[in-house]
Amino acid sequence: MVATHNPSINEVETTLNENASRPKVLAVIPARGGSKGLPGKNIRPLFGKPLIAHTVTLAGQLGDNVRCIVSTDDQDIAAAAAAAGADVPFIRPAELANDTAPMGAVLRHALETMEDMDGTSYDMVLLLDPTSPTRTLENVLEAISLLAGKPGLDGVIAVSEPSFNPLWVGVKPGAEDSEVLERYFTEGTGVVRRQDVPRFLRINGSFYVWRAEFIRRLENSWFDEGRHGYIEIPESQAFSIDDEFEFELIRAAVQAGVAPLPGHEAVEPAVSGESPA
Repeated sequence: MVATHNPSINEVETTLNENASRPKVLAVIPARGGSKGLPGKNIRPLFGKPLIAHTVTLAGQLGDNVRCIVSTDDQDIAAAAAAAGADVPFIRPAELANDTAPMGAVLRHALETMEDMDGTSYDMVLLLDPTSPTRTLENVLEAISLLAGKPGLDGVIAVSEPSFNPLWVGVKPGAEDSEVLERYFTEGTGVVRRQDVPRFLRINGSFYVWRAEFIRRLENSWFDEGRHGYIEIPESQAFSIDDEFEFELIRAAVQAGVAPLPGHEAVEPAVSGESPA
């Protein structure tokens, strides 16, 4: 299901409050150390705050039915997250903090650990990656509301429409001759106008919310093992930072007012010859 409008925070909160039983949500901000694409990215300053702090800010606005924690193996990240107001109740085990550890296992560890520590059971698990800070509170609350109202879904994820359509422009080296290109997707065969290609949406990583029982039984691929609804967000909000270019790109987009950032307002650039306000 796609969002047909951008509801206000009050509209979404009203929907949640009208639910006979408000879902108890465990929000997890996963932030391991040892990034190879951009070392130290989770605590790298972005507009005067460590990157992770922007996601912590949004998580603190989600409501009293959402318990938010940071899962990290790194003491520096833990300290930065705590300074931003986050709860860091445990240090993630090393075996869940390497390049090959699947996110499902990380979330299951967080869920089981927090249910044991809190002495309660959670209904949903919300994943907020700190490297995708340009999300809005309204969209995250809407995802929780959608999952609460659709018992047939295992999860709700953020998607967006990229500026190019891979169904039309996607190519790969040929199977018989690797020096000759062939189409990657058969859907683009014979199409001469991009307007005629079927619509393409991508999973952008801005937010994910799943039922807790789905996380408990998840074995491998969350997408292949479950039924998912979706909230479509603008591509201009669908950033994910993995390298220096993407970090600077998101900085420019936020500064220009193109992308939102919790707790930060874009500053209009000074007109030539004038001093900034």
